[in-house]
Amino acid sequence: MKKRIIALILAGIMMLALCACGKGSTGQTVLDGQDPNEPLTSEDVISIIIPSSASYPIKEDFVLWDYMEEGSGATLKIIPIPDVDASTKYPLMFASKEELPDVMAFGVVNAHTPYAGEGLVAFDDLKEYMPNYNAWLESLSPEEYDIAVKNRKRADGKIYYTPGTGREGKTRMRAWLYREDIFKKHNLKAPETFDEIYEVSKALKELYPESYPYSTRSFSYVFDLPGSSFDKWWQHGAYYDFDDEEWRWGATEDTALEVLTFYNRMINEKLMPSDCVTMNGVAFDELVVTDRTFIMPHLQLKIDYYNQIAQQKNAEFKIQAFVPPVANPEKGVSMMERGDIEMIGLSICDTGKAEGIANSAKFIDWMYTDEAMELVSWGKEGETYEVVDGKKRYITDEVGTSADIMYGFSLYGTFTRFAPDAAAAFQSETTRESADIVAGHQLPYYPVTLWLDFNDEEQAVIDMYKTGLQTHTQEMLVKFMLGQEPLSNFDKFVETINSMGVDEVLAAYESAYSRVK
Repeated sequence: MKKRIIALILAGIMMLALCACGKGSTGQTVLDGQDPNEPLTSEDVISIIIPSSASYPIKEDFVLWDYMEEGSGATLKIIPIPDVDASTKYPLMFASKEELPDVMAFGVVNAHTPYAGEGLVAFDDLKEYMPNYNAWLESLSPEEYDIAVKNRKRADGKIYYTPGTGREGKTRMRAWLYREDIFKKHNLKAPETFDEIYEVSKALKELYPESYPYSTRSFSYVFDLPGSSFDKWWQHGAYYDFDDEEWRWGATEDTALEVLTFYNRMINEKLMPSDCVTMNGVAFDELVVTDRTFIMPHLQLKIDYYNQIAQQKNAEFKIQAFVPPVANPEKGVSMMERGDIEMIGLSICDTGKAEGIANSAKFIDWMYTDEAMELVSWGKEGETYEVVDGKKRYITDEVGTSADIMYGFSLYGTFTRFAPDAAAAFQSETTRESADIVAGHQLPYYPVTLWLDFNDEEQAVIDMYKTGLQTHTQEMLVKFMLGQEPLSNFDKFVETINSMGVDEVLAAYESAYSRVK
C-alpha cells in the first residue's frame, strides 16, 4: 500500500510538471490560405524518403508508385536510403528544414518519437485536410483503436505517425510452435500445461538424446513471451496489469519465482539449452531444423521459414502452432503476449512550406480510403494479380518472385491500411491453417512499455533509475535460472530491486500512460 501511495504522489507531481513544460508544440508552420478541398494534381510533387533494406529494396520504378500517383492525383518523388544509414541520416535531416522531405517513412513506432512536436506535424493539427483519416478513426471499435491507434500517441497525446492495419499478423504474431510431425510420429499430444511440457520433453529427450526439446531465444522471448501462461499480463520488468489497472515490476513478484523454478528444472535436466538467453538466431535455427528442439514460443511467421528450409531435406518436417499451455491455472491464461501491432508508418515533416504540408496531409488522407487500400494491397487485375477460383492471387514471374519484391506491396512507405486477404496471400497454407489458433489466443492489448512516450520530467526519472534496475534484474534472473544463484535468495533480490528506484520508475510510467489510456 505504501508503494502505491508513493507512486500516485509522484505521478501527480509529474502531471503538474507536464502542464508547465511539455515536449514542445506542433504545427509550427501556419497553413492559413491552403484550401482543404482542392484536389491534388500532377503539379503537386510530394517527396518521400523511405528506408530500403538489402532483403526488401525500395525501387523507384515499382509499378505501385504509378498506381499511387494515379489514385491520389499527386506526383511522388521516391527517395530510397539504405536502412542501415537511417539512424544517422535522419537526425541530420531534422537539424534543418531545408533537408527534410515532405513525408518520411519509419520502420518502427519509436523511431519517429524524437521528432514528434518539433520536426513533424501532428495529424491532430491537420484534421480539416484529412477527412478520410478521421472517418476511419471513427469507424474503429474500442478494441481496434487500442491495437491500431493508441500506440501512436506521443507524450503530448497527439499522433504523428500513420496507424496501420491489415498486415499485422503477417509479421509479428506470437505463437506456441511445435514439431507436429514428430509428435504424430511418436503418438504424443501437444502439451496443455507446463507440467505436460516437462513430461513430453522428458519423453522426447529419451527419443532424441542430443536434443533440447523445449527452447526459445533472447531475453524477452524466454521470460516475457510465455509470461501470460503464468500470470495474464506478466512481464519481467515494468508492465501494466489491465485488469487491476496498475503498474508493476514483474521480477519482484511470486510469478517470477514460478518462472525461474520451471526453467531451473528444465535446464538442470538438459531439456532446454542453458544459453537460451544469449543464443544467436543462426544457432537457434540450427536446433530447429536438425531435430534438436520441438517446442518453442516464437513468431508465427517462423512456420513458413522453418518448413521451407527443412522440407528440402525432410519432406515430413512440419512446424505448426498449438494452443498456448497454462502454467498456473489460478492466474495464467491460454494466451500469448500480443505482437500484432503494425510497426511501419509515415510521418509528415514540418518543412516550413505550408503547401507541401497540406498536400502531404491530403496524400496520406487518400491512403485511408477503401480505394487506396485495395490499390496498394493488390494493384490492378491482369497486371499485378489475377482471380483464380474466385480468389485473388498475385501474378509472379517464372521463378516465383514474391509480390513485395516485384511490385513493392507491403514494404516501408507503401501503405497505411492493407487488405487482410492480401496479407494472407503472402503466407503458406500451413500458416493460414494456424491463423485461428494464433489469433484466437492473443492477449487483447499490446504491451504498453513497447510504445509509451515520456515527457522530459518522466524521461529524467527513467534515465536515472531504469538502466540500473533492468541490468540488475536481468543479470539475477539469468543467475537464478542457471542455478548460479540459489532460488532461496529470491527474497533478498526483491529487497535489492525495491531499493533501486522501482517505485519512481513505475510512477513515471503511470504518469505517461495516464495521458493516453
